[in-house]
Amino acid sequence: MTRNLISVVDDDESIRRTTTLLIESFGFRAAAFESAETFLGSGQLHHTSCLIVDVHMPGMDGLQLQSQLAAAGCRVPSIFITAYDDKESRRRAMQAGAVAFLGKPFSDQELLRTIHSALHEFRRESAGAGNLISVVDDDESVRRTTTRLIESFDFRTAAFESAETFLSSDQLHDTSCLIVDVRMPGMNGLQLQSQLAAAGCRIPVIFITAYDDKESRQRAIRAGAVAFLGKPFSDAQLLQIIRSVLRHEKGENRNGSLL
Repeated sequence: MTRNLISVVDDDESIRRTTTLLIESFGFRAAAFESAETFLGSGQLHHTSCLIVDVHMPGMDGLQLQSQLAAAGCRVPSIFITAYDDKESRRRAMQAGAVAFLGKPFSDQELLRTIHSALHEFRRESAGAGNLISVVDDDESVRRTTTRLIESFDFRTAAFESAETFLSSDQLHDTSCLIVDVRMPGMNGLQLQSQLAAAGCRIPVIFITAYDDKESRQRAIRAGAVAFLGKPFSDAQLLQIIRSVLRHEKGENRNGSLL
């Protein structure tokens, strides 16, 4: 599972090596990148639970990377490390939401304590108090693997074998995002989407299907589906969509809109 990956971005090879070895000694997974550009172009961006980044680097520096991630809505907690601890850089980083700003050299315990703080913030931001993800699929193995995957991202989840079971459950009005199979016995996913819309229930819907036909995709997206994923889908793809949905919903709620 893709949880608790700590990414280290630093142009100094010796710092990358010693920091990743230290992180791995704490029991975390680590990935190292020599530049901000390399990190942004990697497949690890959406797996990253915490980012440790140097302030001063050739090309895009750490503060510019933080700004670019924020502009893209990517809220990975950032820990800055630097050999040049100037007050202005520290102020800018902390003002933009950095978890910590550590001068090199830093102690092992100082870094460990800061990582734990960053991961706590990451889980709180990702999960939130009311973020229940409901999965509706008639295939028991798909329900089991999908719910385990979602829980590995630290979200709450509930699974249902049919649309009818979901509609009659106590979880309907607690659901922040619905992941539903297109083809099911009885009421299918598209019919469930229509029934929810007719009842004024605006739960964001992510469709999953082993039969990705153009007509079903068009109907789902026209009716407001957030995404239409063909099985099998990647962990990172599903995580990115769920986070995007929940950020959007949180923004609407702050502006006074109803779900």
